[in-house]
Amino acid sequence: MNKTLVATALAAIFLVPSVSAIEIYKDNKNTVEIGGFIDARVINTQDETEVVNGASRINFGFNRELTDGWNAFAKLEWGVNPVGNSDIVYNNRFESVQEEFFYNRLGYAGLSHDKYGTLTIGKQWGAWYDVVYNTNYGFVWDGNTAGVYTFNKDDGAVNGVGRGDKTVQYRNAFGDVSFAVQAQLKNSSFYTCDILLGDSDNGLTQKECEERWMTGSKSAQQVEYNYTYGGALTYKATDMLTLTAGVNRGEFDVSFGNGTQSTAVDLIYGAGVTWGNFDNDGLYAAANINRQENHDTDNIGRLIKDAYGVETLASFKFDNGLRPFISYNILDAGDDYVIQPNFNADPKDVFKRQFVVVGLHFVWDPNTVLYIEARKDYSDFTSADKDQEAKMALSEDDGVAIGIRYSL
Repeated sequence: MNKTLVATALAAIFLVPSVSAIEIYKDNKNTVEIGGFIDARVINTQDETEVVNGASRINFGFNRELTDGWNAFAKLEWGVNPVGNSDIVYNNRFESVQEEFFYNRLGYAGLSHDKYGTLTIGKQWGAWYDVVYNTNYGFVWDGNTAGVYTFNKDDGAVNGVGRGDKTVQYRNAFGDVSFAVQAQLKNSSFYTCDILLGDSDNGLTQKECEERWMTGSKSAQQVEYNYTYGGALTYKATDMLTLTAGVNRGEFDVSFGNGTQSTAVDLIYGAGVTWGNFDNDGLYAAANINRQENHDTDNIGRLIKDAYGVETLASFKFDNGLRPFISYNILDAGDDYVIQPNFNADPKDVFKRQFVVVGLHFVWDPNTVLYIEARKDYSDFTSADKDQEAKMALSEDDGVAIGIRYSL
């Protein structure tokens, strides 16, 4: 077995662009590393200019050599907010409210062997990310069309395609081919209901929907979204060319208040191609494409019946550290994509998220990057309801940002 390829398969578990770490402890069998980065930026978008956090994080990696070629390892990672985020609220008196400084991003443990591969359990990057991570190198506007950051640009935890919760994953490599298979072992349920005439424009709470469901209303549903499954293949065709493919599947089991039931399959599948290495000098180019059903939501939270997504990225890193890049992304659900017709929706609503990002990174050294990035939006959210159309477009505005990323 090629140990380099096994190491590559193991490294895929840590699929975060530009990973770096510092060894802080080592003895004859244990190693501890600390990694992460601080990213602070000034962004102008939606007619506002603000200092914001750029997904800064800190992580700890642990490795222990066991007998017979086995290793045990673990990783803990938290997002951090170094720039602060305090708001003034008024409730009979002025009060300053500050969001949490830490939030959970990753946490898993596993075993690895040169021959038998690796097994991990916990919150970790999903197998689907192996397929599409190759275009996710923009710092400010990462890819929101590859089916990773689902349910209105969250972290993909629910269906296991991003930083999946409660995931069991196995990886190995044979020759030039590596693979990953996974299952999410979870039990979750929630209540939802269709918007009816006279309902508040702000929708209903889960408790109100549960009450309707208990009274036998067909407009209310109990939804179970439990296990998901996924897999990915990576073929290292040459030193420069890499091909990927994969799939992820889950199910929504819906019980209506009147006793009827239905099932909606959450499915995404696709492929990717990569040339070069984003961090090396010279040309880097990548693209991926996916088809999806009941996998993501539009910008106001409605489940998308079916769509296709494409992401592309091309860059060139000069020996002086300058790295210009351009990225084009599209997620197209067409019209008639809303599967809940009594959602007070135009039956011909259009959802097409489409944008171009251009940027220039100055890689001062591998762990210090200054950058400027700009986004131009070409989305189409046409609807007969113009207020709804405006809400859909709000989070897809043009923008420009400058910042610094300091990695450990």
